[in-house]
Amino acid sequence: MFDSLTSRFSGAFSSLRSRGKISSSDIETTCEEIRQALLESDVALSVVEDFIEDIRKKSLDALPTLQSGTNQANAIFEIVNASLIEILGGQARRVRFAKNPPTVIMLAGLQGAGKTTLAGKLAKFYADQGNTPLLVASDLQRPNAVTQLQVVGDSVNVPVFAPELGNGQGDPVKVAKAGIEFAKSKLYNMVIVDTAGRLGVDEDLMKQASDIRDAVNPDEILFVVDAMMGQDAVRTSQAFLDGVGFDGVVLTKLDGDARGGAALSIASMTKRPIMFASTGEKLHEFDVFYPERMASRILGLGDVATLAEQAKKAFDTDTSAKLEAKFASGEDFTLEDFLEQLQAMSKMGSMSKLLGMLPGAGQMKKQIENFDEGEIIRTKAIVQSMTPAERQEPKLLNGSRRARIALGSGRKVSDVNNLVDRFSAAQKMMKQVRNGGMPAGMPPGMAMPGLPKVNKPINKKKSKSGNPAKRALEQGQ
Repeated sequence: MFDSLTSRFSGAFSSLRSRGKISSSDIETTCEEIRQALLESDVALSVVEDFIEDIRKKSLDALPTLQSGTNQANAIFEIVNASLIEILGGQARRVRFAKNPPTVIMLAGLQGAGKTTLAGKLAKFYADQGNTPLLVASDLQRPNAVTQLQVVGDSVNVPVFAPELGNGQGDPVKVAKAGIEFAKSKLYNMVIVDTAGRLGVDEDLMKQASDIRDAVNPDEILFVVDAMMGQDAVRTSQAFLDGVGFDGVVLTKLDGDARGGAALSIASMTKRPIMFASTGEKLHEFDVFYPERMASRILGLGDVATLAEQAKKAFDTDTSAKLEAKFASGEDFTLEDFLEQLQAMSKMGSMSKLLGMLPGAGQMKKQIENFDEGEIIRTKAIVQSMTPAERQEPKLLNGSRRARIALGSGRKVSDVNNLVDRFSAAQKMMKQVRNGGMPAGMPPGMAMPGLPKVNKPINKKKSKSGNPAKRALEQGQ
């Protein structure tokens, strides 16, 4: 979503770094470039002006100190980064749990913002942490809204309280109240209330939302907003804040191709934190919103922290420990191990999104966009078409076996050959690394960290002296 903004920020700082010693006019030029970039990304004008004034003042105040330093552009970069984190909300905020369960979370927002799907994602997020959420279907207005919530609930194994069929029938306030009582009787520790939306802000919408709020007294009211709405997202959030009130914001469709100004405007203008972000259509593509990580991505530094967290979730601890033990003991990395790694990578989601979290990903935009997501699936199919013995010992793969594997995986024999060749090269490289050697193509003389050097004794052949007396003396030693 922030590709254009990231590109503009990168351009501004690249230009600043090329100037060497920074002057006040350089700071003004950089501020103007950032200002234009933010306005083009649909960030609210008042937020842009406050942001630019903040970084201009801090940069000019620090100028005398900066000019005596050696890395002046990086110092300006840090000022911008700190200010960006601040307008995004400062620190991540979690849901406040009630002292006496259940914790009640009410969702509010316009129709089409993705509240119902978001309710399922939020329920899954907390269920995975050991909580026992209950979904309550209080959106009785939109056609099939109740059915949709039931389908979402089933997909994440979270129960749904839905006494009414909806489709314009039933009292949403009564359903919400009954849902809370049901949760207490069945000892659920969390209730997520899905409410109705409208295509636009109107009195009926606000009245129903405020009636549900008064009836269930929620611990958290989360305003769900489509991040692709641009300036309308800010106006809508302000209307909900005035009419119903909310404690935090959830951004949906953060993986879209819109300019993303809403994310930079809402927290600053409403003084309410962005608490969660939905980054895709799948139910696991959802997480706590971290302002510092988002700032890092906008500035082109990637999001290594989130990438590491996703890898930790995907890679089984026991499997990782087993591979480490194999490496240390000298056992070969097999195609069976390779298959386990591929399956873990598949759990992490879209490879394009994962690559986009790496520092400098903006410079590889075309390569990332053209990444073939099906490559991992095709590779898994080839390995899964092998017998356990073949995965353990690739040397068994003769011509007839490779033909059978190609037929079983729906690939060509050349694809099987290519995979085996690449795997053999990787296996060979791992042996070199384990033995303290250097993989081919790496500069000589580079020591592998953590691996001891083996100093072999050097047998030097001594030359004989041309002086007969001296030679006789040497031979007598």
